[in-house]
Amino acid sequence: MAKDNVLIVVAGPSGVGKGTVCSKVFKHMQDIEFSVSATTRQARKGEKEGVNYFFVSREKFDEMAANDEFLEYADVFGNRYGTPRKYVEEKLNSKRDVLLEIDIQGAMMVMERCPEALFIFILPPSFDELKKRLVKRGSESEEQLAMRLSKAKEEMSYAPKFDYIVVNDDLDSAAIEVISIIVAEKCSVKRNTHFIDGLIKS
Repeated sequence: MAKDNVLIVVAGPSGVGKGTVCSKVFKHMQDIEFSVSATTRQARKGEKEGVNYFFVSREKFDEMAANDEFLEYADVFGNRYGTPRKYVEEKLNSKRDVLLEIDIQGAMMVMERCPEALFIFILPPSFDELKKRLVKRGSESEEQLAMRLSKAKEEMSYAPKFDYIVVNDDLDSAAIEVISIIVAEKCSVKRNTHFIDGLIKS
């Protein structure tokens, strides 16, 4: 049974753990491609070029944006992030599902351009827990932390626009829920009309 390839968008506020959840998903669903984003920020310890991000200059990023080379892009706390359109299209055309792990601003752009995509919003179990996770990460100053927390409250108001929400209270459980959503979506009637039509006409 040939199922349509799915563009999966996973988003949520900074510090909610969406990257860690997605890493767990990839370990169990090896037929999904991770879309590598371009960014103007500096690489963090352990991050690799072409694996975690494509690290580019602001000038190069602006050139790519002007040439409409991004499916989405956004300014996030002074840095720019974007999803290369060609990469996503090539993977979908090669019969692979593609997962984008992006911020809310970027997800809204994808929602406009690709409404047929699957949109999953990752939420924290509580705002206090989100604050603890950001503090534990230790990568922001007090001023940056305050900005992220303020932004997080605004971003969480976008959750109702998504298809599904997953609360990241327990990492393994959250990953299983995301996997279950993807599997169910792949089996949905709307993504298999060609298969049903083929059976009827055979």
